[in-house]
Amino acid sequence: MYYVYVLLSKTDKKFYTGFTKDLNNRFEAHNAGLVKSTKERRPLILVYYEACLSQADATKREKYLKTYWGKHYIKNRLKTYLTG
Repeated sequence: MYYVYVLLSKTDKKFYTGFTKDLNNRFEAHNAGLVKSTKERRPLILVYYEACLSQADATKREKYLKTYWGKHYIKNRLKTYLTG
């Protein structure tokens, strides 16, 4: 399985979207500062993920979630969580 995930930065309140084969280790790497793109945005919270059967599906989904419409989809999915 491959996972597409969305992290929320507690520092700047922005999302980070990525994909991985090992979600737990990747999330730990982000919060440990081992990922260049999120190192300065820690701490991070895992707020959303999807499982995909292939890497090709995961990369397509990741690319979609990074678009305007994909970001809109995530914000709608997380509306209750983000507003309390």
